Amino acid sequence: MEGFMSIEPVDLAAARAYAPLCHSESLLFPIRGLRLHVRRWRTSGQIRRRAIFLHGWMDSSASFQFVIDELGPGWEIHALDWRGFGLSERPASDTYWFPDYLADLEAVLDHVAPQGALDIVAHSMGGNAALLYAGIRPTRVRRVINLEGLGMRATRPRQAPERYLQWLDQTRKGHAMRPYPSVQALAQRLMSGNPRLRADRALFVASEWSRQRDDGLFEILGDPAHRGVNPVLYRVTEAIACWRKIEAEVLWVMSEFPGPNQQFALRPEYQRRLSAIRQLSRSTLSGAGHMMHHDQPAALARMIEDFLE
Repeated sequence: MEGFMSIEPVDLAAARAYAPLCHSESLLFPIRGLRLHVRRWRTSGQIRRRAIFLHGWMDSSASFQFVIDELGPGWEIHALDWRGFGLSERPASDTYWFPDYLADLEAVLDHVAPQGALDIVAHSMGGNAALLYAGIRPTRVRRVINLEGLGMRATRPRQAPERYLQWLDQTRKGHAMRPYPSVQALAQRLMSGNPRLRADRALFVASEWSRQRDDGLFEILGDPAHRGVNPVLYRVTEAIACWRKIEAEVLWVMSEFPGPNQQFALRPEYQRRLSAIRQLSRSTLSGAGHMMHHDQPAALARMIEDFLE
């Protein structure tokens, strides 16, 4: 989710939530001790193109609804709620390990596309998982559209003691999410973080992205443990080694207005990382910030169709 910034509040009392055009069905798969939730959309007409969509950190599969509604006929889309997000179950752990995402993705692929290679459209954290997986299992991935799944800034071994200490302190203290008095209040928070997010879309995301507690307050459908720092440093050289094994065609999509957490990808040293991907195309989505599937779903749908067709 984009970094929050202050804008004038919008009165959402009379606003209506976005009404989906293409409705999804929910599938629950028993995967590695958890029940993982997958949405499936089928647009009109005979199915002739299939893809899996992967959401980012503190997001959920429902966020792709606006893009799905802009796709033409003949699509079957599966979108996974990562473990601990959306309607998927949470593990009995206070730390999330990135290799688990790769194993969960493979298990879902085995359910929805047991044979051949599949196209993947993936945002942010989901894009990181998609690129790693495409290098680890190159025969299972045909094409990847990576929506600012940039990896992370380079780290140094000397940072390890402080990172472990930070993780220990957070683990001792525990994690919590801020509750909201209403769906409208959460939608307002989303709009304050993304000035390009329309009110109807904000209300839709907020309603799909939250649940009401017994005390009447609303909480985000995301395990608070996701907010904790990972004790394991991000090792750029290992990520690049996986990228070098990618056989799929990759479309690398940046937004016109990348957030503070994405600015490092504009530097020359980051651009050198991308040389590891052999079949790489690049594009910029005009009028969009990091949450580009919320900001410009029609333009993104055209980009997806052009590249995957």
